[in-house]
Amino acid sequence: MPAPTAEARWNRAARRLLAKMLAEYAYEGVITPRADGSPADGYHLPVAHDLTYRFRARRGAYGHWRIDPRSITPSGDPLEFIARAHDTLLGLSGDTTGHLIRELTATLAADVTLDADVLTAAEAADLDHAELEGRQTGHPWLVANKGRLGFSATDTARWAPEARTPRPLPWLAVHRDLGRYRGIPGLATPERLYADELTAPTRATFARTVAEQDRDPADYLWLPVHPWQWDETIAPLFAPQLAARALIPLPTDGDLRLPQQSVRTFLNITRPHARSVKLPLSILNTLVWRGLPTERTLAAPAVTAWMHGVRDADPFLAEDTRVILLGETASVTVEHPLYDRLPTVPYQYRELLGCIWREPIGPCLEPAERARTLAALLYTDADGRSLTAELVRRSGLTPRHWLRRLFAALLPPLLHFLYRYGTVFSPHGENALVVFDERDVPVRLAVKDFVDDVNLSAEPLPEFDAVPPQVREVLLTEPPAFLTQFIHSGLFVGVFRYLAPLCEEQLGLPEDDFWSLVRAEIVNYQQRFPELKSRYETFDLLTPRIERLCLNRNRLHLDGYRDRSQRPHAAVHGTVTNPLHSL
Repeated sequence: MPAPTAEARWNRAARRLLAKMLAEYAYEGVITPRADGSPADGYHLPVAHDLTYRFRARRGAYGHWRIDPRSITPSGDPLEFIARAHDTLLGLSGDTTGHLIRELTATLAADVTLDADVLTAAEAADLDHAELEGRQTGHPWLVANKGRLGFSATDTARWAPEARTPRPLPWLAVHRDLGRYRGIPGLATPERLYADELTAPTRATFARTVAEQDRDPADYLWLPVHPWQWDETIAPLFAPQLAARALIPLPTDGDLRLPQQSVRTFLNITRPHARSVKLPLSILNTLVWRGLPTERTLAAPAVTAWMHGVRDADPFLAEDTRVILLGETASVTVEHPLYDRLPTVPYQYRELLGCIWREPIGPCLEPAERARTLAALLYTDADGRSLTAELVRRSGLTPRHWLRRLFAALLPPLLHFLYRYGTVFSPHGENALVVFDERDVPVRLAVKDFVDDVNLSAEPLPEFDAVPPQVREVLLTEPPAFLTQFIHSGLFVGVFRYLAPLCEEQLGLPEDDFWSLVRAEIVNYQQRFPELKSRYETFDLLTPRIERLCLNRNRLHLDGYRDRSQRPHAAVHGTVTNPLHSL
């Protein structure tokens, strides 16, 4: 059978994206499709006097919509939908419409690239964590999830995760008057970090390069930089510092690094046990500019040391769940001499230069274990078969038993941090990794990027007395009722909302049974720790309704593409029924 043409791949990707757009906009209440009555799953959406979309859809938990792309008429074109619906139906401004079409076109182009060599579910199951990252399709909830505004076509071909091309990174020497180093106790000095991360010849080359500029190498810190960031941001905006040799370009360290789904984080392919690096990248992707906030970059090692201390001192976390926290163990923060003094300028200009070194997953695994991001469970091949179905088949377990093991791996550590310590992560599909045994049975949880997403309860708890001041100052706080949203929206709405119907279709497990298993795992935890009963009421995950967080509304109606002095947050629009309330 001949391979599909580029046009055929584009049309197929466009239909999928239009289905996703209609589904997510309907979920967030941006549009209101009308039921046809017959057939029972038929809906229509009037856009103009001469245009009505019709499609078939299934409804699910949290008010989810699952739309069949093949059923959409007229033929699926999300760009045409935006062009026709932007003002009357969607209520978009002209500037938002223009930027949105660009973001959607870039997302479609990335989807077509991914479709060019889709692996079967069985082939995807054989990949390691690094290889599987380049096969992911992006955030399941955000429609324009690969917009990467700022990247050219050439940039995308070089630096996007779906390019799956490891490349070397150049380094930069930063005078200590300009840059600040922070590390966990085991990496208290930058020399300890560089001894781990750089070979002796590379360290000698870096020192010699600085000395050739008539500067003392001992006065400088070293960090890798993204080549795009260097060309677009660092070279022009730090030109005075380059002229004064407060910044000195260095050669590459020679290691090949592969971008992950976040685009700005790189795995070391040459030395898989070396730390990953997280670099600022001044592109607008999903909701925010992908820089590195100064305060959090500085505090990352301190937050890591505290979180590791909490885990290691708690037998349930350290021994029973064996949760893995991929710590951000060292950082170099470089403030811009002008922008960082101006709190009202756009926040993208206060996140320009720095690096965070993060622990890799490999050394944390047992010899027979394998890690995959939670997002990978939503992967489907060209025939529609899911990676989840393949893993269940390989495990030899029934779907119900396998899912029970999945929830037992994911939920207890997250619940324990919430209930015992008033602390939450954002366990969305990219940040949460599932660790599997040799039979592809889920056994435990790994969390990455938690320094950026850890939040504390705004209601004081005795456990907060042990939180170091530097950590308290930088971590965000939320009311208890909203703190639970990080688990609801990050995990249940952001991942399980899609996994549940997938399991019903491919594993034969009714969606109600899926949510019953989730609820049962929460109840099991609460029964194991009856002394925390008051916390279960404070952080109520089983409440009848929850606020409906809306990621796409932020782009469409709240912030659009305008510059802000602070990072934006998800919009809230009404409430939805909580499927965990009573089953």
